[in-house]
Amino acid sequence: MDMRDLAALPRTDEDTLWAVIATVGRKNRVAEVYRSRAAALEDRAWRAQQVRAYEDFLRRSRQPVPHYSVTPIRRSELPRKWAPLPALGFLRGEFV
Repeated sequence: MDMRDLAALPRTDEDTLWAVIATVGRKNRVAEVYRSRAAALEDRAWRAQQVRAYEDFLRRSRQPVPHYSVTPIRRSELPRKWAPLPALGFLRGEFV
């Protein structure tokens, strides 16, 4: 097998994951990570539904209303002590 054969092999990048990103203002946080884009999109849809359901409560209690998106991320790009975010994006009154 020479170099041309290696280039023709399908590339499987075990290091790439799909991240659900929570955004509030200019702050971005990785809310959750998945191996498949489909799973990340499902999680994003669920989180958006939770935000819609509690949006009035969030605004009345002056909590930030997060926006969610999905993007590829490498395992090495995750913060060292990363942990999943709750659906509404905050704990104890702070965006985490």
